[in-house]
Amino acid sequence: MSDLTPLTAIGEFALIRRLQEGTSTRQPGTVLGIGDDAAIIAPTPGTDTVMTTDLLVEGIHFDLSFCPLRHLGYKAVAVNVSDVAAMNALPTQLVVGISASARFTVEAIEELYAGMRLACEAYGVDLVGGDTTASRGGLTLAVTVLGEVPAGQAVRRSGAKPTDLLCVSGDLGGAFLGLQVLEREKQAFLADPDTQPELASYEYVVQRQLRPEARLDIVHELRELGVQPTSMIDISDGLASEVLHLCAASGTGARVFSEFLPLANPTLEAAAEFNLDPITCALNGGEDYELLFTVPVTDHEKIKNHPDITILGHLTDKAEGANLITKAGQPVPLKAQGWTSF
Repeated sequence: MSDLTPLTAIGEFALIRRLQEGTSTRQPGTVLGIGDDAAIIAPTPGTDTVMTTDLLVEGIHFDLSFCPLRHLGYKAVAVNVSDVAAMNALPTQLVVGISASARFTVEAIEELYAGMRLACEAYGVDLVGGDTTASRGGLTLAVTVLGEVPAGQAVRRSGAKPTDLLCVSGDLGGAFLGLQVLEREKQAFLADPDTQPELASYEYVVQRQLRPEARLDIVHELRELGVQPTSMIDISDGLASEVLHLCAASGTGARVFSEFLPLANPTLEAAAEFNLDPITCALNGGEDYELLFTVPVTDHEKIKNHPDITILGHLTDKAEGANLITKAGQPVPLKAQGWTSF
């Protein structure tokens, strides 16, 4: 007999009480967390509040045949924190809505929340409430995160100017290659259930897909360097798409140099194995959750030696368009060919 507990065995309120256990608060602005009709939050004087929300739908955004629930919980928080970071803000509180079908047990939901709590601890954010309900099919998560930024210092997509340097944190393309590995192993398992997944040599790219990290560290480090980005966005839909977003919002063009695209060795190795162009993976793969941002050219000296920031190119007049510059010096128009929601 199974030791797992059906959700119907304890009901919504008992589930909430179980999920509330072990959920602590750490933000001074959190007055009241889980347990009432609404959370109470006291905004900090002299700050602006930012808010973002994201939906994760089973079968659209994640596949539980290869995505552990704890990793999913972590990722659900991280992708929202990434949006807060892209505003030059720091996260403070979040609420989570969960819709789960009858195939999920109490223990499964607790495992999901365990991943969320790990992310909350990592990013210093308080889980202060949400909602739970039944679903006729699968699992859906809705996460809303609040953040704070010193008044007037929020960074929008629309503040860049021609000649601004175009920069990116970390490396690109790994999450897309991780998804290719996981999809391949899934198909091998479906063809032969006795097959054991071979993931040991793909740890880096699989981690990039299953448990990405929001780049709050870059927000802190730019502040320490005295650098205020003129525009910023996180890379969820692919580098090309995000560059085009910044250009459209700021009314500029861009020159992105292919030779400067940051590609980690495990990404290059996986791309070669799948016979994929790593530059295409970096431009259109998506889900890297790195920060793409612009800074005035006068800040070049402050960032040029940062080990985790790459200067990809620069912005131009709008009339020049947004182009990838090949190693041969040829401009190729950037196209948004990454993730689309519909």
